[in-house]
Amino acid sequence: MRDIYCDYCHRLTEFVDSSEVYGTSYGMIYLCRPCKAWVGVHKGSDKPLGRLADASLRQWKQNAHNAFDPLWKYGRFRGRRNAAYAWLSEQMGLSVEKTHIGMFDVPQCKQVVEICINERRNPHE
Repeated sequence: MRDIYCDYCHRLTEFVDSSEVYGTSYGMIYLCRPCKAWVGVHKGSDKPLGRLADASLRQWKQNAHNAFDPLWKYGRFRGRRNAAYAWLSEQMGLSVEKTHIGMFDVPQCKQVVEICINERRNPHE
């Protein structure tokens, strides 16, 4: 298990089963109980899928995925998730390695939503 500290209160998180927050097990998570912030891990590992997220950040990540995912699932980048993330990295001025919704904060998630809305309004500009 890794030492993962909460982005909000800076306390050491607990490595627990996700059933503690979801009621059903989806694997292990890092959990900060005081902040109600958590992050899942890659299956069979202790490697976080992104950053710890409180309720607000979880909602904005969901909003960002709802705006972005259709671009690579059904739209302009159909079936090419990596190409969609490469495009998003250019739009955000980030390296591809730093462009992942799981790692974003609230302002970055809001930026993803705005970029994707603009793309739907003005495709391929």
